[in-house]
Amino acid sequence: MKPNPRQLTLLALLQTQGSVTVEQLADKLGVTLQTVRRDVQRLDDEGLLTRFHGGVRVPSSTVENIAHQQRENLHADGKNRIARAVAAAVPSDCSLILNIGTTTEAIARALLHHSGLRVITNNLNVATILSVNPKCEVIVVGGVVRGRDQGIVGEAAVDFIRQFKVDIAIIGISGIEADGSLRDYDFREVKVSQTILSHAREVWLAADSSKFNRPAMVEVGTLAQIDRLFTDAPPPEPFPALLAEAQVRFEVTL
Repeated sequence: MKPNPRQLTLLALLQTQGSVTVEQLADKLGVTLQTVRRDVQRLDDEGLLTRFHGGVRVPSSTVENIAHQQRENLHADGKNRIARAVAAAVPSDCSLILNIGTTTEAIARALLHHSGLRVITNNLNVATILSVNPKCEVIVVGGVVRGRDQGIVGEAAVDFIRQFKVDIAIIGISGIEADGSLRDYDFREVKVSQTILSHAREVWLAADSSKFNRPAMVEVGTLAQIDRLFTDAPPPEPFPALLAEAQVRFEVTL
């Protein structure tokens, strides 16, 4: 299939935003919902996008995440809004764990003016960002460095984190599925994230709207283990009911 100009525009919008609703596509393209749905069906058949209930997203695999540099650009505005909201909620003089991900890296940048923080991280990018804050102590987890995103994973990382109990764990995630499970791709990273969940007094999840209904192979945990969720758009169905059932306080940063 050779996409027509309208379909090429649709794909370009998707690459910029990561995910988008059918209604948003119809509005941006100036066509009917039926036309968009036909285009989406054809592009999905060719593997050029992935459909979910009410919208589409960039093609994704359940076994491998999108490249780090591409993830930095996807939903950048939403991630920055989330980062500012998280930073505003973090008090000075507390202990944190930040895990691997471009959203937690945005949060690290938003924390640069905090004082009295003690931050444990298995993300070398987070450590580099926060190390320029003289009023913040950064503790880097030991383990195997994953070259593609500077994340630290493996059993040594798990053993290191087990020494601590922090005030707040701020975590990113690759996907939140409709059963309420939190999912990621690398089982070594997941083991570290599971340890983080159990070694914090509160767990805050920072996830942009593209993470809802996004599949990934390995289960990290469930929404029941989360205390607060920060996201950039109202969660789609069935997540409002799941969040209410799990008693997760969530904030939408519009």
